[in-house]
Amino acid sequence: MAPLAEIGGTEHRFSVNLSILFTELPLLERPAAAAAAGFGAVELWWPWVDAPVPPQDELDALRAALRAAGTQLTGLNFYAGQLPGPDRGALSLPGEESERFRANVDVAADFARSVGCTALNALYGNRVPGVPEAQQDELALENLALAARAADRADAVLLVEALNAPESPDYPLVSAPKALEVVDAVNAATGLGNARFLMDLYHLAMNGEDLPGVIASHAAATGHVQIADCPGRGAPGTGELDFTDLFGRLSKAGYDGWVGLEYKPGDRPSASAFEWLPRPLR
Repeated sequence: MAPLAEIGGTEHRFSVNLSILFTELPLLERPAAAAAAGFGAVELWWPWVDAPVPPQDELDALRAALRAAGTQLTGLNFYAGQLPGPDRGALSLPGEESERFRANVDVAADFARSVGCTALNALYGNRVPGVPEAQQDELALENLALAARAADRADAVLLVEALNAPESPDYPLVSAPKALEVVDAVNAATGLGNARFLMDLYHLAMNGEDLPGVIASHAAATGHVQIADCPGRGAPGTGELDFTDLFGRLSKAGYDGWVGLEYKPGDRPSASAFEWLPRPLR
């Protein structure tokens, strides 16, 4: 794919996911690296995979690193277990993992509010064999409602994400309609209306969904967009997706929020993985 500036540019704002890009650097160095690459906005999965409630000095250090780099945190995951790793969330898992999620909710929301982050992503969780699915879904709704209320107190939206079945076969939300069912259920349960769809175009493409149709039908319910090319989960231009067309469709559908760059840099330094996006557009 040619650089966007050569094919009409883009109206969208881009943020760099520091949990998949710049991971060759320590966490506290990544905001400055993103800033050096020309980005003023970043997002993160929950950085402490073993600590839903990390020490206060570690939270303070991350906040200071974001501020020192001049980067705005635009999205943050609640605790989701071992991610990256085998887990795909914790909130639907009965027992210890669900309790860890609940312990994290106010910590994550308070951190988000302290840095002006207005989107919090709550990954559902893999199915647990031997536990009735209805029981897992009931627990998930309780925890998502808890998270939505915490997000509301932080002036943030709660994001619900669809993943892809080939890579996450035990994850129950593997289509846009299924994720939107959960969004609607959370909004009905809380009455807050702050649950939104996280439209990850890579995951939807891996599921074989009609991306133009998803954009046209669900942009109004979307609180955040993430991208990677498909197949391969690399930068735009490394796969088969036409991002010029997709960005145009997002604009036409009225989506004017952040687009998170959640792709793998490949076998090169992360700073080299942005040639497709001219610096003035970052």
